[in-house]
Amino acid sequence: MKGHVRQRGKGTWSIVLEMPRGPDGHRRQKWHTVHGTKKDVERELARLIHEMETGYYIEPTNMTVADLLQKWLVDYAKPNVAGKTYERYAEIVRNSLIPALGHHRLAKLQPLHIQAFYSDMLENGRRNGKGRGLSPLTVRHYHRVLRKALHDAVRWRLLARNPAEAVEAPRVVRKEMKVLEPEEVGRLLHAAEGSEFYIPVLLAVATGLRRGEILALRWEDVNLDDGVITVRRSLEQTRAGITFKAPKTAKSRRMLVLPEMAIAPLQTHKGEQALQKLMLDSAYQDSGLVCTEADGSLINPEHLSRGFRVLLKHAGLPRIRFHDLRHTHATMLLREGIHPKIVSERLGHSTIVLTMDTYSHVSLPMQEEAARKLDNALRTASRANQE
Repeated sequence: MKGHVRQRGKGTWSIVLEMPRGPDGHRRQKWHTVHGTKKDVERELARLIHEMETGYYIEPTNMTVADLLQKWLVDYAKPNVAGKTYERYAEIVRNSLIPALGHHRLAKLQPLHIQAFYSDMLENGRRNGKGRGLSPLTVRHYHRVLRKALHDAVRWRLLARNPAEAVEAPRVVRKEMKVLEPEEVGRLLHAAEGSEFYIPVLLAVATGLRRGEILALRWEDVNLDDGVITVRRSLEQTRAGITFKAPKTAKSRRMLVLPEMAIAPLQTHKGEQALQKLMLDSAYQDSGLVCTEADGSLINPEHLSRGFRVLLKHAGLPRIRFHDLRHTHATMLLREGIHPKIVSERLGHSTIVLTMDTYSHVSLPMQEEAARKLDNALRTASRANQE
C-alpha cells in the first residue's frame, strides 16, 4: 500500500492513498485532509497505510450522521426490536439526534460534538418553551441509542471507530423504589374486589408478571389444578394499535407456581366469565384471555393503568405505577428470605445480577439476618472448642 502527502496551504495537507485498482483496471485514489504540522500528517499517513494493510481502513464517504441514523432505523431497529421500542427509538432519532448531530459527516463526528449535545440537552433540552433541561435519565437514553447506531456503523464498515465510546453519559441518581407494604396490598385487593381490575391486580402481586404479560395471559396458559401458569407472550400498545408479541427476553418465557390464595379467585373468575359468555351469546368476543372487558374483548393497557390509579385513591394508598406491583411482589419474596435466584426466575430476569441490582434496597435487612446467623454459628463453634 502506498500514499503520499501534498501541502495545500499553511498547516493544511492532503494525504493521497493509492487504492487497489477497480474491476475495470483503472487507478483509484482516496484523499484525506489533515490540519497540523508535517510530522502530524506523516503520522496520519503511517496510520492510514497500516489500517489498509491490516484490513481496518474505511474509505471516506459523504454519508452524514442523519443518513446513518435513518438507515439504522430501517435496517436494524425496525426488524429487531419490539414495536413500542422502535417508536421510542424513532422519536429520539428524528426529534433529537438528527436535529442536533445529523448535519455532521459521519467520518467527521467527534466525541466533543456528542458531549456538547448532551450538555445542551441537560441545560436546554425541553421543547415546551419552559427553557428547562432534560433529566439525566432521558439523556442517557439518547446516549444508548446513538452509541448503538454508531456501533452498528462500525460493524457495517462505515466507521473505523465509535466516537460515542469516548463520551460519558450523564450519571443517573436512582430514585427510591415505591412498593406497597403487605397490609397495603391487602387494602388494595379489598378495594379491587368486584371490579374488572381485581384479577389483573391479584396476578400482579401474586406472580410479579408485567402488565403486558397479564393482559396477554390465556386460559390455556393457566393450569388451576396444579396451580401453575405459563408465560408465553405479552401485549403491547403502539400507535398502530394493540398487538401480541413474544416475551421480553428468553428468560421471560417461564412457568410460575401460583400461591394458594390466588387459585380460588381465578376459579371463580373463570366461572363468571363463562356465564357472561352464555348471557351475551354472539355479542361476546371470545378472545380466550384471562383478563378481559365485560364483552370478552381485551383490556386496553392504559385503561388498566387509569383504573389502577382510581383503586389506589379509593383505598387511601400512595400513588404508584401498576408496574410497581411487580416490585412489591419481588420485595415481599426477598424479605421472606426467598433465594434471589428463585425471585429472578419468577420475574423473568435475564440474570440474578439484574435482580439484586434492582432490589438492592432489600439487601441490607438480608445482610443483617445473614450476619445474625453467622454470629450464632461462630459463637456455637467457639463454645464447642472451649469445652
